[in-house]
Amino acid sequence: MRISKSPSSSPSAVILLVDDNRMGLAARRAVLQELGHTVVTAVNGQDALGLTEAQSFDLVITDWKMPKLDGIELIRELRNRLYPAPIVLLSGFADSSGLHESESGADVVVQKSANEVQVLISTVKRLLTRKALRKGPASQLPAKATKAKGKAS
Repeated sequence: MRISKSPSSSPSAVILLVDDNRMGLAARRAVLQELGHTVVTAVNGQDALGLTEAQSFDLVITDWKMPKLDGIELIRELRNRLYPAPIVLLSGFADSSGLHESESGADVVVQKSANEVQVLISTVKRLLTRKALRKGPASQLPAKATKAKGKAS
């Protein structure tokens, strides 16, 4: 699929993409790079945290289910550190577990599905072109995300 970059597209950004599935990581990276963004990747939340300490990102996109430090734990840690970038949470379990932005701490939750690419593209453009209201520290997030984590596998 060829993605055309229109004149009204969002400006080029540096995006941190986190996913333990290397094929999914490569596919999403290719889509984001075709849109003109620089994409740095990590295969788990722990590696992603290290990258956020060393470099600034305009956007963080993370999968939910990962070893070492999952996406929700990564989001909580970034929120506790008051990391300024908007965060997108990707999950194949978002619908079945009832996972939403208010519970996960993410700015947007994207369900993995057949139309994920189109949703991800529009989400990235929207988040990069608006002045997002930043979420507070993880201590202010509801405990539901932790409960939802235990339901889905």
